[in-house]
This record gives sequence, structure tokens and C-alpha cells, in this order.
Amino acid sequence: MGGLAELCASLRAGRGFAHKGDIAGVLGTLEEAWPGGSAGIANGDDCAALPDGDGHLLFAIEGFLDDFVQAQPWFSGWCGVMVNLSDIAAMGGRPLAVVDALWSPGAEPAQAVLQGLAAAARHYGVPVVGGHSNCRAPRAGLAVAVLGRAQRLLTSFAARPGDTLVMAIDLRGAYEGEQPFWNAATGAPPERARADLALLPALAEAGLADAAKDISMAGAAGTALMLLEGSGVGGTLDVDAIPRPAGVPLLRWLQTFPSFGFVLALRPARVDAVLERFAARGIAAAPVGEVHAARRLVLRRGDEQALLWDLDGQPFVGARPTPEPAHA
Repeated sequence: MGGLAELCASLRAGRGFAHKGDIAGVLGTLEEAWPGGSAGIANGDDCAALPDGDGHLLFAIEGFLDDFVQAQPWFSGWCGVMVNLSDIAAMGGRPLAVVDALWSPGAEPAQAVLQGLAAAARHYGVPVVGGHSNCRAPRAGLAVAVLGRAQRLLTSFAARPGDTLVMAIDLRGAYEGEQPFWNAATGAPPERARADLALLPALAEAGLADAAKDISMAGAAGTALMLLEGSGVGGTLDVDAIPRPAGVPLLRWLQTFPSFGFVLALRPARVDAVLERFAARGIAAAPVGEVHAARRLVLRRGDEQALLWDLDGQPFVGARPTPEPAHA
């Protein structure tokens, strides 16, 4: 592994950053069609938040690359549920139900995907209530959508200068072969998996957190960048402070989707209480940096620093700060 500047260059050139960068073009088109303005689609949140009584309904969808679905059909079905539930938790919500859309070159290949989806639904206690299937497609494909509800939202636009960046990651897992997926989910007891996800809405409801994102395929640093962009701020990230399994190279870990991982921006007085809640459930959590007013993300390692991204010079996903939650 080279220096920090080389690490930054490798992250910017990676597949996770490239896919997130594509979002900017999508936002530019779709925000014009958002009824009532661009707030709902441009703020970078993991779900749309629709006002509902004394809370919000949460609505999100995830799609999966064909090569992943073809190579690991059962696990892709599982992930269809798992990643959507992470999106709901990242916004302070609890899941209500999921639906799926499946394309497959035959009924038999579809079964493994459906079995993985059903297994995850049972594991997390969330029903599959409908969907769409096509077993005569030229190749495999999967998308899964989720509906949830939050009493008090966590958002991607509530980080403030002076906040402490905290990352919480479940290290009780292993890699799925050579794929950049750290699987801390399928081996977890169902009761533990459900209660672990419930930590996020509990933090929101207790007033301990109001800014969070789940760590996605952009990895830990890329997800922190997305949170900072949505809040109109920047920050410094100490890469050695990020919870990491023993023996895993830093670059590989920073390009990994950890299955249970969240970035939070917390008021400093709340950090210890939040860390205690994660520790009580056996989840590794640590302060990993600070939020600054300057709109750039700098990586730090010991005495060395390097610029990962300058948001004033180039948007990442194109998210913009929004004073209110997403409305429809």
C-alpha cells in the first residue's frame, strides 16, 4: 500500500465511486419532475420521506447488477431485503413490507434468488407483499423496494460543522469470496439482526442522532462524503480509526459494503451515549473524524493528510442541502 494520496486516487478510480458519480445526472433530470420542488430528490437521503400523521412513511428501492445476481443468486436475493432495511434504519425507521421485481432466463435460475429473498424476509421479520417476475428474460436482474415508517427522522442533510463523525460496523462476519461484500448478516441470529437494526430508530427517537447514512457500495469514505455533501459541509476522516476486521487491507475495507455499517454525524456531547448503545450490542463503533464548514473531505492517517474530494470543485452525487425532509 502506498501513501495516503495513492489511497485517495484508488478510491476515486474504484467502481463504487464511479457508480455513485452517475447519480448526479439522474438527479438533474428527475428533480424537475418532483411535485412541489426538488427537496425530496436532491438531498441525498436513502429514502423518500412522506409525511404521515405524527411521523413519516419511508420508501426506497435497490437494484442489483446482473453479474452479481448471476454469480450469487441466493445471496443477491438476501441482499435485496437486507440493503433496503439498512436504508430504512439509516433514516430512523422500522420496515413494514417489501416488494420485488425479478428477471431471469428461466424458472429454475429464479428459484435461488426467490429463496434468498424469502430467507431474509423471515430472518428480519418483514413480509414480501407483492412484486413482478419475468422468467423469460435474456439475463438475470433484481430490484427490491421497501416501505417503512419513522417517528423521528435521521437525514443526510443534518450534519453541522463541529459534529463528530462516528462509524458503527458489525465486524462479526466474513467476505463473500472475492466480492467486496462483508457478510455479517446471514450468520447472525434473527433476533439479534432485528434488534441491531432497531438501534438506529432508537437513537433518533431518543434525540441522540439526527444525521446518518448506511455504508453503501461507495464504502466507508464514499458514504461519509455523501453525508457531508447532502449537508453542505466537509470533514476530516481518520482512516485508521474506522472499525476494521483484523488482517483486512485498508484499501479493500474502504471499498467494501459491510452489510451492517452506518456513518453518523453527532453533536460531541452525544457521542459517548451513542457509542455505549452500539457496544452493548457487540457492534464496533468509534469516532472517526470531524465535520468542517469547508466543503471537502480530507483523509488523515497519523501525521499525513490527503484530499479525497473537493465538493466545491466537483459534486459527488449532486446532493444539495435541504431544510426540510423529503415531501410528496
